[in-house]
Amino acid sequence: MHRDFLRITAGAFALAIVACSETSPPTAPLRHPGPSARASADNDDVTLDVPLAGLTAAQLDRFNRGRIVFSRVFDAQSGLGPSFNSAACANCHEEPSVGGFGDDLDEDVETHVSVVTPTGCSDLSAFGGAVIQHHTTDLFQQYYPGYVSEPMPAEALGHVAHRTTPALFGFGLLEAIPAATITALADRNAASGGPVKGRANVVNGQLLRFGRKATDATLLGFNAGAFQNEMGITSNLALAEQSLAGVSPFPFDISIDPMVGPELSDDDLALATDFVRFLAPPPQAKANGQANDGRELFSSVGCASCHVPMLRTGPSSIAALNNVKVEAFTDLLLHDMGQGLADICRGTAGPSEFRTEPLMGLRFREHFLHDARSTSLEDAIARHGGEAQTARDRFAGLSANQRASLIAYLNTL
Repeated sequence: MHRDFLRITAGAFALAIVACSETSPPTAPLRHPGPSARASADNDDVTLDVPLAGLTAAQLDRFNRGRIVFSRVFDAQSGLGPSFNSAACANCHEEPSVGGFGDDLDEDVETHVSVVTPTGCSDLSAFGGAVIQHHTTDLFQQYYPGYVSEPMPAEALGHVAHRTTPALFGFGLLEAIPAATITALADRNAASGGPVKGRANVVNGQLLRFGRKATDATLLGFNAGAFQNEMGITSNLALAEQSLAGVSPFPFDISIDPMVGPELSDDDLALATDFVRFLAPPPQAKANGQANDGRELFSSVGCASCHVPMLRTGPSSIAALNNVKVEAFTDLLLHDMGQGLADICRGTAGPSEFRTEPLMGLRFREHFLHDARSTSLEDAIARHGGEAQTARDRFAGLSANQRASLIAYLNTL
């Protein structure tokens, strides 16, 4: 569930579920309610939203029960809101199947705010928080007529960013990669003396790896923050209701927010987390000769310096996560991407810093970059700057046939 957000544990939470529901909680069935969905890309039928291979019967049961929590549609009586961006995780993580990305750029692109201050990055919690909620419940509107979405606080003007819904496939494997592996990649870059640096975002002894700005350490914290920030669903890990810019008094009484205390049980939060943890990454498509040539170019121009093709998980009591190769195409490090992509700070990450985006399932996307500003891979590459500028310029210097080969390779991921 997910996008970038408030830190809620020592690990912190950042990226969460995105905006995509009606002003009132939806009552219609979810668009992808089934146990699995089919997607097609390049004439290649693939079954997605399926579990990792090698799960035990008990783990598979948790995966299936977690899908139910992930797909649950909340309303005000069950804890939704009073402000929210979506009424169900699966309403936004829906393409090409449950656990995927958002499919509607009008609804599925969130608004985030934060301000760099002399003491660090402020999430503007006193003015409604870092996430601008696009919807409010009917109960809330009865007391605040016309207040159908959170207004932009004046303090955030000029400090606004947009975020798309990330696909969650393979996130359990990313969580299982040892922190030492990730910090070693940063050390290697530093020792090379090249343009690519990258830094591991370590806060309070924990390496943060989830979120576009690397602001969350664990899937449990990531999901708890998503329920809280995107749906107003509180839990013991994220117990505070979201305040709204321009609204008082706060906290809300039971006539506006009927549920008191945690609105999601520890068990349900754990089940939703196991659904995400056990989601398998999409398999790569078969590569033809052109794509095979592109694979070599991907490394030679420098793309693989940040989008590291293969990492390996560490020891795990879960066999499906134990010492497994992960074709994730990320180093999970923060990189300076230049002023062209810079927007807001988040946690310890500056406006131009972004964690390397995993490329698992890239071939199913139609829009690219953190805010969907690019409609082609070529344009997305051209917008890379900062530490990626050298690789970007090398790509631009390739022949037309070579560029086509590299793009053909990306379209197999």
